[in-house]
Amino acid sequence: MRTALRALAVTAAALLAATALSPTAQARPEPRAPEEFVALRSVDPTIIQEMRYTTAHTFMGERVDGYRQPVCILTRPAARALHLAQKRLLRQGYSLKVYDCYRPQRAVDHFVRWAKDLDDQSMKGEFYPLVDKERLFEDGYIAEKSGHSRGSTVDLTLVRLPALPTRPYRPGERLTPCFAPKDERFPDNSVDMGTGYDCFDTLSHTDDPRIQGAQRANRQFLKRTLAEMGFVNLPEEWWHFTHKPELFPDTYFDFPVDRGSVGRH
Repeated sequence: MRTALRALAVTAAALLAATALSPTAQARPEPRAPEEFVALRSVDPTIIQEMRYTTAHTFMGERVDGYRQPVCILTRPAARALHLAQKRLLRQGYSLKVYDCYRPQRAVDHFVRWAKDLDDQSMKGEFYPLVDKERLFEDGYIAEKSGHSRGSTVDLTLVRLPALPTRPYRPGERLTPCFAPKDERFPDNSVDMGTGYDCFDTLSHTDDPRIQGAQRANRQFLKRTLAEMGFVNLPEEWWHFTHKPELFPDTYFDFPVDRGSVGRH
């Protein structure tokens, strides 16, 4: 009996050791950003950062997967181009403010899961009041891939200096349509662009003819300033710009948004 028990103990220990050494049993290390990526703050600490997807103030009403710290990460050429734009804007009394930069694929996957859940419409009143959620894919508001995951795309706006503080979003607060007048929609210290950020509406199209006056001038000022630094605007979103040529035009990364992903880059 003792011999049998010893044999069983040896066998169990061997199985445990094999499991511990098995690659599938070990936690996979998080992917890290390639050397070509940097934290924007290390290139230009004056650019305002309001990283929305680390908060609950999103079209999903919750923090987005993969956003662990409110840090803007971009490819080095894109970050340097923003620095040049910022230098010019500061002389004119303005600052850039970024809402989103590099976006991991796991965040895009989170968007897709949310879009398929037609019962979850808690933030409809602010971000997509006139759009049926079942049309988010067809109308192009949600997709299974995003240029942000390639590292050279940024969502941003302009702030007139000195920048006023922006109060945090309080989950459960009354929602106002993102295209309401600026003094009615969620407060933002940016200049008036005609809609809020991430507004799922055709009024967000950069050159929508219904946007006139100061709102149109603000959009064109942002677009013109960034175009001179190599950024191309997405016509459907006044806030969305991609630096060209992209370093990684065909690669969609999935390292998390935190300072550890870029380390000492």
